[in-house]
Amino acid sequence: MNSIDQKRRRVLQAAGTAVALGALVQKPAFAQAKEIRIGYVSPQTGPLAAFGEADKWVVAGLQARLKAGVTIAGKTLPVKLIVKDSQSSPNRAGEVANDLILKDNVDLVLVSSTPETANPVSDACELNGVPCISTVVPWQPWFFGRGGKTDTGFKWTYHVFWGLEDVIATYTSGWKRLQTNKNVGGLFPNDGDGNAWGDKVRGFPKALASMGFTLTDPGRYPNMNQDFSAQIAAFKREHVEIVTGVMIPPDAKTFLTQARQQGFKPRVITLGKALLFPAAIEALGELGDGLTTEVWWSPWHPYKSSITGIDPKGLCAAYEEQTKKQWTQPIGFSHALFEVALNALQRAKSTDRGAIRDAIASTNLSTIVGPVKFGAQGPFRNVSKTPLVLGQWVKGKKYKYELTIVDAQENPQIPTNGQLKLIA
Repeated sequence: MNSIDQKRRRVLQAAGTAVALGALVQKPAFAQAKEIRIGYVSPQTGPLAAFGEADKWVVAGLQARLKAGVTIAGKTLPVKLIVKDSQSSPNRAGEVANDLILKDNVDLVLVSSTPETANPVSDACELNGVPCISTVVPWQPWFFGRGGKTDTGFKWTYHVFWGLEDVIATYTSGWKRLQTNKNVGGLFPNDGDGNAWGDKVRGFPKALASMGFTLTDPGRYPNMNQDFSAQIAAFKREHVEIVTGVMIPPDAKTFLTQARQQGFKPRVITLGKALLFPAAIEALGELGDGLTTEVWWSPWHPYKSSITGIDPKGLCAAYEEQTKKQWTQPIGFSHALFEVALNALQRAKSTDRGAIRDAIASTNLSTIVGPVKFGAQGPFRNVSKTPLVLGQWVKGKKYKYELTIVDAQENPQIPTNGQLKLIA
């Protein structure tokens, strides 16, 4: 055998050994059960980070349940959770959603908090045929903001939260109990929430007019706005006594600080989004006392987790003890996302994405945020609404400011524990 033949033989032997080793390595993979992969997206950094503040804690608390896997069609399969940060950016939210779908090959996506996060993630799932459950966005900016058609809805994306009709009813229920001139100033940013809340037909303008309130809307402003002088001047000119809108926390602080500096002192300030979080209220100092906002979830809500059996009071107490922070509303909805997801997976007829989607669509579950039943509890088959009440921040005993429930006329099953008052 010449040297060329010997070299060729060595190459062929090496190749054969590599093939054999490859076969040995791959055999266990074929023997392993399918892994169910769940993607989770929320804003954990950036100006919307308060929405995702409790996510890591919620996920850590569910690790034991996730490690136990999920039984689908009689087979117990391991569950892998892949968490992504939207960084409070719609573009980034879309990018991480595509990564989850195309690179991580997830079976299901969960997403939370504002249209800027939920909408691009939901769109990516709808486009790629991946089941998705979203929350913490009023259903109108989630549904209509994505081009939803009332007669067809969406095929792959489902949503759990309240709607603009609920927040309008909740706000005005409280306002009607107070002595004001009914002149309202609106602060609606140029984003998904602001455009929905300020929509002349679906948002606040038409509804307030029908109830005898006069709305002054100075127009859309950009997020992270540094100067609200024009809005303040318009409100002063129209003798506004009630200020409402849907602002990110930094903008609310800027507006409230400049309003005080410019001598504008409304009797009622009820803002969505910005006033939800304890840290944002504390950052306002004395300006935080008496501010009102919607309450989607609290320690006093009369529900329990379908996973652990814990009630909201117990979950909030655990959060405060373990993190040394005050409870915050997104805790409940982050937890509820996993309740709906795991329940749907358990009922799915197979691991096929379509089967998981069908199981989500047929959900009928009592969760820590209330009952979830798509279509039956919402305007369309893709939406299940949750209850809403009005809260007010007051000087507290344990914390500098504490959120109390002051009006629950729209959902009397949720108890009140405070008296609504005008800002001093």
